[in-house]
Amino acid sequence: MSEVKKSASGSGRGGGWTRFVTARPRLTLLVALVLTALAVLAGGGVADRMGSGGWEDPAAESTYATKALERRFPGSQPNVLLLVDASGAEAAGGAKAAGGAKASGATKATGAAAPVDNPAVVAEARRLAERLDAEPGVEGVGSYWSTGSPALRSEDGRQAVIAARIPGEEKDAAAVLDRIAPTYRGTHGPVEVSLGGGLAVRHEMQTVIQEDLLRAELIALPVTLVLLVMVFGSAVAALLPLGVGIVAILGTNAVLRGITELTDVSVFAQNLTTALGLGLAIDYALFVVRRYREELAAGADTHTAVRTTLRTAGRTVLFSALTVAVSLAAMLVFPQYFLRSFAYAGIAVVLLAATAALTLLPAALVLLGDRVNALDLRRLLRRGRATGEAGDGAGWGRAAALVMRRAPVFAVVTTAGLVLLGLPFLGVKFGTADDRQLPVTASSRVVQDELRDGFPGNPGGGITVLAEGAATPAQYADYRERISALDGVARAEGPVTAGGAAYFSVVPDGETVGADAQRVVGELRTAGAPFATSVTGPAAVLVDSKDAIAERLPWAAGIIVLVTLLLVFLLTGSVVVPVQAVLLNALSLTAMFGAVVWVFQEGHLAGFLGFTSTGDIETTLPVLMFCVAFGLSMDYGVFLLSRIKEEYDATGDHERSVRFGLRHTGGLITAAAVILAVVMVAIGTSRVTNTKMLGLGVALAVLMDAMVVRSLLVPSVMKLTGRLTWWAPGPLRRFHDRFGISESDSYNPSADPDVEEASGKWRETTSLRG
Repeated sequence: MSEVKKSASGSGRGGGWTRFVTARPRLTLLVALVLTALAVLAGGGVADRMGSGGWEDPAAESTYATKALERRFPGSQPNVLLLVDASGAEAAGGAKAAGGAKASGATKATGAAAPVDNPAVVAEARRLAERLDAEPGVEGVGSYWSTGSPALRSEDGRQAVIAARIPGEEKDAAAVLDRIAPTYRGTHGPVEVSLGGGLAVRHEMQTVIQEDLLRAELIALPVTLVLLVMVFGSAVAALLPLGVGIVAILGTNAVLRGITELTDVSVFAQNLTTALGLGLAIDYALFVVRRYREELAAGADTHTAVRTTLRTAGRTVLFSALTVAVSLAAMLVFPQYFLRSFAYAGIAVVLLAATAALTLLPAALVLLGDRVNALDLRRLLRRGRATGEAGDGAGWGRAAALVMRRAPVFAVVTTAGLVLLGLPFLGVKFGTADDRQLPVTASSRVVQDELRDGFPGNPGGGITVLAEGAATPAQYADYRERISALDGVARAEGPVTAGGAAYFSVVPDGETVGADAQRVVGELRTAGAPFATSVTGPAAVLVDSKDAIAERLPWAAGIIVLVTLLLVFLLTGSVVVPVQAVLLNALSLTAMFGAVVWVFQEGHLAGFLGFTSTGDIETTLPVLMFCVAFGLSMDYGVFLLSRIKEEYDATGDHERSVRFGLRHTGGLITAAAVILAVVMVAIGTSRVTNTKMLGLGVALAVLMDAMVVRSLLVPSVMKLTGRLTWWAPGPLRRFHDRFGISESDSYNPSADPDVEEASGKWRETTSLRG
């Protein structure tokens, strides 16, 4: 009987929040406008303060070794590489020496020096190195011409490298790079110089991401507006969700700007801000505006419609926001700031989107009244038919009835299809992001391709072993011989000693971060030595990152599952529905993970989508995509379950409730999913592979969830579980009666033509639930 009492007491008056929002709507909107303007000022330039790294574990051995090497041996960790191309000198020398014969052939035939050893090239390269060494903020300068290291010279002798390190925070180092790059890039006498290295790659990636994000916004905003007009018919109603989304995005940028003062934040997080800011704000606004228009169509006045909407759809929006925020907050358990950044951005944008939808939107609706339907383009097509929304969604109701009549078939076939789509993920290989994320024409990518393909050891890309503690030259030599003999090691160089420490450079066979290189890292860490050793380099960072994710992943998954179970229980009062929700949501993600491996790891459609497949998936991406996609799936799940529960509380008819829920939310969820998918696809047009993978993967997951799981799997499974769906043991049922949240707080069954006898069944609800 508690449900009936709540309905009776709550139907006629608004709560404190409702009164606060609707009492002074103009003041509410004015305050929001001022806060948004302040957010624009506070969030300005936030991208310039973000980093493009964050894949390493701060507490890992590789991180310790990297920092120690930076202090003791700056030259061991170069992050800026000047690729010196002497092909011009080779051509000139070849013309003089061989009457136009190719220099490479002349070199082989006569034993002449390689182009990089041409006296003019040597003089110019040394001049460049000396000048670079004198630059403020640059240290650890070394080159092929000063060390003679074969790793710094291309195999054909046409190119060689000057290596240096710019220390400090990434934004400060990037500023130094911007200052010196124009001086060194280009033609210098007989040589052509290009800039590469880790810092140059990350800096160019940051620039590309900012440009791509602007283009994605320019694509997404007008397309979204067109879709919203198609969904609502009314141009006025269509502008409301877009306004909420823009407020959420601008507010989140201000929040991120503040967070950058306290900790590192990845520039990749801005993509999530745009996608979720538009997507979730539109979801919430669609849900609120749709319910408001239903109330108006049922005969309610403006204030009553707004109050009812906030007490019903508003509560669902709040619950939905909490489920999404929890999924994103789970990334805070990981040590990599790349993942943590998405938690910062995601939590902020979700809560701001919900706040705007529950504050600004009701205030705007109070002021608009029934003018929310103004400029309704669909009236031109209806030719005088009723404009109410009670008849909308009849097709979804019939589809739900059909699915439930063949529930076993739909449940088995849909589940089998989703599992089949996910099978490629069983062959996933985890790697690390590198320059190949960038387009092939990016200048730093061109340099790294030259280093990868033409040099015997990628400068700055090998394995470095830091040795600390007293040791004799003989002990160092013996250790070098032992690590040189390890399987998978092409060459070991060193030691370079200073101040009671030393380091060794180890060049692995094959790919810098391939399986062999990762195995070598493990063997180096277990190889005995008479001094303390720690291993770093890209392969070691990848090994440590994978270990950190594997260690924290159960905690993240546990947080998501447990909190989701609790929230869905509070919404439904059932112990069965939460378990169904978690399992079906997880199943909806199989297509996304299968597609990620089939497309991005195996390289299918690489030419069409414009990316370079490296044969693996960046280690953190599946975790990120799971948290984001699972949260969005729960978003739609809460919308559907809230309306099903509303009808079940009113009638006690399980199958009718499922049909009611699909009828009233099926079109809404599909429209929201399509709009969010458009935003994610716009993000997926990025030229950076990880961003492309995130955008396209989540877009696929959202569409599969809305069009397959919510439309086919949920009604078929709920039909199979029957009234058991709503079962809960007595103590938990009483707990929900006291603390649970339901959208049925002010439901008026006479507003829906499908429920002829709803009003006579209110008293049945309590006994049926028992």
